[in-house]
Amino acid sequence: MSAGSIFVWETIGTAVLILLGTGVVANHVLRNTNGNGGGALFINIGWAFAVFTGASVSAQSGAHLNPALTVGLAVADKTPWGDVPVYVAGQLLGAIIGAMLTWATYKLQFDAHDEPQNTLGIFSTAPNIRSVPWNLVTEIIGTFVLVTWVLLSPAAQVGDDGVPQFGNSALGYAGVAFVVLVIGTSLGGPTGYAINPARDLGPRIAYAFLMPIRNKGRADWGYSWIPVVGPFVGATLAALLYLVLPV
Repeated sequence: MSAGSIFVWETIGTAVLILLGTGVVANHVLRNTNGNGGGALFINIGWAFAVFTGASVSAQSGAHLNPALTVGLAVADKTPWGDVPVYVAGQLLGAIIGAMLTWATYKLQFDAHDEPQNTLGIFSTAPNIRSVPWNLVTEIIGTFVLVTWVLLSPAAQVGDDGVPQFGNSALGYAGVAFVVLVIGTSLGGPTGYAINPARDLGPRIAYAFLMPIRNKGRADWGYSWIPVVGPFVGATLAALLYLVLPV
């Protein structure tokens, strides 16, 4: 597959993922929505099926949608290292676009919201208890589970061109959606389970520099590196485990 095709499909798929994922959080948080106060399970289910939808529309690129997954697949020798920057660029751009589309969808609700300074959490993650080492551990473990499943599941296969054809069936897409759902419900409590650097960093950039939300809060850059570094570490550990297993 050409670099251009990878970039386009990863951009589209990640934009859909982030639009629907941050959209469900906006529906829960903002006033004057039909989903206000939907709760944690409401959000976790929304994110899971956001992954399903984003992956479904970007199957041609392998539907990575996640820089940590891309790096994990490269470490496991399932994606060429030369394609990694293209995947990551598309994923980051798609995440920014998806976040902006969520803002546009809920523009009136953002205007009417009585706590605009607390809207960063709609787009990016934050820990309930701040601790650099333990917040990192949480993100590492969650991403490790996700990438290990991708590498070991029969649903994840590699085509002759070296591009992972992850979830090239409805069952495969549903499988990863359920994995994301259980990670969210089981491991998402401490940090909000970014498990995807683009999922957190792209919307954080959009929130800080592009969204005209009156009296919005800060982007919390001091925490922003944890949902980037943690997933990369977790994905790398999963790939190293895959390489030593008799599979």
